[in-house]
Amino acid sequence: MADHASLWQQGAPPIMSDPFPGDDRVHDLVVIGAGITGLTAGVLFARAGQDVVVVEAREAGAATTGHTTAKVSQLQGTMLQRIRGRNTAATLAAYVESQAAAFDWLAGFAAVTGVPFERGAAYSYAARPEGREKVETEHRLARAHGLETELVPDAGLPFPTHGAVRLADQGQIDPLLLVAALAVELRAHGGALVTGARVGAVGAPRFGDHAVVRTTSGVLRARRVVLATGSPILDRGLYFAKVSAHRSYAQAWRTREVPDGMFLGVEQPARSVREARGLLLTGGNGHSVGRHPSPRRAADELAEWTRRWWPDAEPVAQWSAQDHLSPHGVPFVGWLPRGGGKVYLATGFSKWGMTNGVATALTLVGDILGDGARWQRTLHRRPTLPAAAAVVIGENLAVGRWYARSWVRALTHPAPGSTLEGHGEVGRRGLVPTGVSTLDGVTTSVCAVCPHLGAVVQWNDFERSWDCPAHGSRFSADGTLLEGPATRGLART
Repeated sequence: MADHASLWQQGAPPIMSDPFPGDDRVHDLVVIGAGITGLTAGVLFARAGQDVVVVEAREAGAATTGHTTAKVSQLQGTMLQRIRGRNTAATLAAYVESQAAAFDWLAGFAAVTGVPFERGAAYSYAARPEGREKVETEHRLARAHGLETELVPDAGLPFPTHGAVRLADQGQIDPLLLVAALAVELRAHGGALVTGARVGAVGAPRFGDHAVVRTTSGVLRARRVVLATGSPILDRGLYFAKVSAHRSYAQAWRTREVPDGMFLGVEQPARSVREARGLLLTGGNGHSVGRHPSPRRAADELAEWTRRWWPDAEPVAQWSAQDHLSPHGVPFVGWLPRGGGKVYLATGFSKWGMTNGVATALTLVGDILGDGARWQRTLHRRPTLPAAAAVVIGENLAVGRWYARSWVRALTHPAPGSTLEGHGEVGRRGLVPTGVSTLDGVTTSVCAVCPHLGAVVQWNDFERSWDCPAHGSRFSADGTLLEGPATRGLART
């Protein structure tokens, strides 16, 4: 399986860009990022009569949204017990309400616009006997918060399971069909979607009534700006240090036995199973970005696991996705510090972006236009408990270790003149860490220092990219920026 385009990207029609607004008018809202979060926010504000422009550096849905497994579920593995262990009881209750509101909005939007929204049961299953306790705990918490889950002795998969919690009538969707429908709805209400325009800076004025958004295509002015870029591209508030970037893998297979439902294991490595387009989708083997010695090996291990339990499986597609985990399991959403009250963000969806993307968009509308729901106000007042603070401290200690490790590795040997096909290596030229890679017979050298905060990038042998082990920025082999929080690419050398 050499092609890393997701199943959704294969054959998906392109979403055309609107012209970049060439005038000096002040828009009500500029949304940066055209994934599910940014486009849903754009639609909601445009429906409310706001003048909205959504700006995307690549294509709509090009990042996490186009690479998700697209499960729309209120049963989310062991998320309820994770949130309860790091938050108050009120926060957990509000989170459950937020997921129900997002689920209902998404199902309703799909019904009105004709986007296929397939209903089915979701399962959180135990692959080992010791996982049974997690299954039972998740069931108790779900029932206590109004979710009609049930315990079942077996998940009905081809491998042994030791109990599962089941929630009926959940959903799955093609995320790029959803993105296309959101783009149509945005434009129907007067909004614009501009792709191929990367944002490099947002001016947060102390005076005046608008912010200034500087892109590679020109300047936009807006009364308010929403950052919906995975990890925020602005460092104000230090959100890049509050979330951790993870990469995980997904594969599509043709097989005679496709399970009926959506399944997620409660132990690590958590393995995801679902059906899509009559195919088997498996996923998992996640790890911190830039810190795995061989991402290809992680993908290969997922393929080996799939073939073990579905021996007739024939590969169709494989890909990976990037998610940002919040320390308490609940997204960060609201106004950005030092933004003059004009800049807002949404990040930290902890691998459940289909519902959390919509929930944060609903929250932003409540924040900016007023009349937010009770669950939104509760989540805004969420205290940071010691358990969540400990997660942040642990992650930033790990970041510090990776800064040191990445620089030491780079400076202990000279950079090669070339590498084997498909390989990349970091070394020094003088005292400058340099990344050298060879793709399709062409050898390229780049400065290996991440332009965000200076960690040394590592070669990703699955995506054939340079990945930053500090905060998850990613770059193509020739240094082109793929994912932030960096706002510019690696310099060629």
